[in-house]
Order: sequence, then structure tokens, then C-alpha cells
Amino acid sequence: MSLDRGGHGTIRNGTDMFDSTQHSNQEDDEMGKPGNWGNGETVQLEILPFEINPLEIKYSQISTRFDPEYGVLWTEMNPRGIPCCSRELLDDLDHHQRILEKSGGKIKIGDQLHDVRYAVAASLTPGVFNLGGDLGLFSALIKSKDRQALLKYSTKCLDVIFTRTSHYKFPLITISLVQGDALGGGLEAALSSDVIIAERGAKMGFPEMLFNLIPGHGAFSMAARKIGVTEAERMILSGRIYTAEELHELGMVDVIADKGKGVEAVRDYVAKRARCSNAYMALQKARHRFNPVTYQEMMDITGIWIEAAMQLTEKDLKVMDRFLRSQQKLYGKIETERQSGEAGQHTFGQRRKTEITLVS
Repeated sequence: MSLDRGGHGTIRNGTDMFDSTQHSNQEDDEMGKPGNWGNGETVQLEILPFEINPLEIKYSQISTRFDPEYGVLWTEMNPRGIPCCSRELLDDLDHHQRILEKSGGKIKIGDQLHDVRYAVAASLTPGVFNLGGDLGLFSALIKSKDRQALLKYSTKCLDVIFTRTSHYKFPLITISLVQGDALGGGLEAALSSDVIIAERGAKMGFPEMLFNLIPGHGAFSMAARKIGVTEAERMILSGRIYTAEELHELGMVDVIADKGKGVEAVRDYVAKRARCSNAYMALQKARHRFNPVTYQEMMDITGIWIEAAMQLTEKDLKVMDRFLRSQQKLYGKIETERQSGEAGQHTFGQRRKTEITLVS
């Protein structure tokens, strides 16, 4: 196997060639979605006609592993720099999810094929699940009035979220393990799973109101279905950051774990449902059939978000830029530590808590 752009890999077996750009466009036609970044790049993958192993592909922004005992696929975000929904992270997630979708939910280990029954999304960044949208990109595109580029970024976000809410077109249960801050688009990413397991002390919310905007990539659609329209509106309009315990009381967080016990909580959750996994799977299917989130609904709301973003004033953008500078100040330092090898002292055996405060 070799690596292509953005950590995308090539599985070599001397047989068929798979063009992921072509595949993406075919999928988009079927789903009625727009295409990728539009940069004309093509990633070629050599694959077995009926076997694709998502674990054989290495990425720069995510890590994957598989627990064959209960069929749990772990996808852990591990971005460099600010742990937000950067284009590089979105590219890796999108590529990984398309390969998983095409695999039909099968993971090959040795000579055995295993079913993927659970897909867990988590983060390797200490104290953070994901901080949401790329504020630097948002600010630049809004200032330059580049509506088309903002639409391309938003479409990539929705592609990643909707593919997960659609369960990759095969039966499984999705879980988000939130061990730290999930803000804005980061909380949207967590909500794209059937189940949210969060550690005590983790903070979540939609702070976009602080710079006169709302979250626009599935937040309202998914939150309203989980906690009701009134609570979803209250949560979005307040801009408030909630604790995991508070969101558990509201019904947004399904399981609360003690700090540092999130992975164990996921294992316990899966193990307890092993005997009746068929019933739990059927219930998830029924729930999504009863009240499905459609791609068109999310795309329409994203269009509203883009129009609102283009109306932000200079004062609003200054607040957004203050958030960005706070993130850069904190995560620029952490990235330097990581590159020098010092970060390992913080991350091995514990998750260091990070705090973001606005800087002028």
C-alpha cells in the first residue's frame, strides 16, 4: 500500500482500479448532492472487486482500529494544529467513509471477514472532541464574499455528516464518544451518531450566536429530533456552553461516563447489548424511518446559513477573529510541543484539559 494526497492510500493487488473522484460523483448523482472541492484532483485506488479493507488505508488526520469481538470500528480524529473541521480533516473523513460504505460493512482480518456492527467516532486531541468550523476559512471567505467557496466547504461538511446519519448504507449503530469540548460543528458531528456517550466535565454547545450567526450544518435538524424543537431553538439562540451532565438531563447525551472512562463506557454499552443486538438494530431502523433527516433538508438550511454568514458585519467578524486568535494561540503551542515530542508526556495515560478564552 502507498499513500496519495492528504494521507489517502492505495491498496494494490494488481486487479481493478478505483477512481474515488469518479465514485464520488456517481454517489452524488444518486443522492442529489453537489461534488467535492472542485480542484480536479483524482485519487486512484487499486482494490479487490468485492473486498475493501478500510483499515489498510492510512490517513494524516484520522486513525482507525477495529475490535472484532463486538464488531466495533473506531475512527479517531487526530488533526494537526487547531482541532476543527479543517478541509484536510473533512477530506480524510469523507474518503474513509466512502471506502467503508463501499466495503458493505465488512472488515477483513487475516482470512476472516467481520461485520461492522458499531462505528465509533472519537478524538485523540486531549480535552477536545472537535471545535467546529474552520473559523479562519469562514472569516476569509465571508470578507471576500466568496459564496461559492463557502458552499463547497459546507457541502463537504454535509456529505460527511449525512453519510454517517445514513449508516453508510448498511445496518449498524453509530456512537460518538465525547471526552472533551464539542462546539459548533463539533457538536453537529457528535449528533450525527445514534448514541452520544460523554465523559463528565465535557462541554458542548453552539457558540455561533456570539458572532451573530447560527450553526448551519445539521445542528437544528439533528438537535430538534433529539431534544425537541423548543429546546433546540433555546440551545442555539442562547450560545450557551453546556456540561455533559446538563445535556444528559435534556436527553441529548445518552450515556454519562466518569472522566477518563469513556472508552470503557463504550465497551460496556456494546457488551450489554450483544445478546439483544438484533432488537436494538431494529429499533434504530424504526427511529430513523419514523423521523428521517434528509440531505435536502440539511442542504436547504445550510443555504440559509450561507446567506446569514454573508450578512455578518465587521463587528461580528472581529468577534469571530478573536475566537480564531484564541485557538491559534493555544493550539499553535500544543502543536509545537507535539512536534518536539513533549506532548507525549501530557497525552500518555491522561487527557489534558484545554481552555479557550477570547483574546483581543
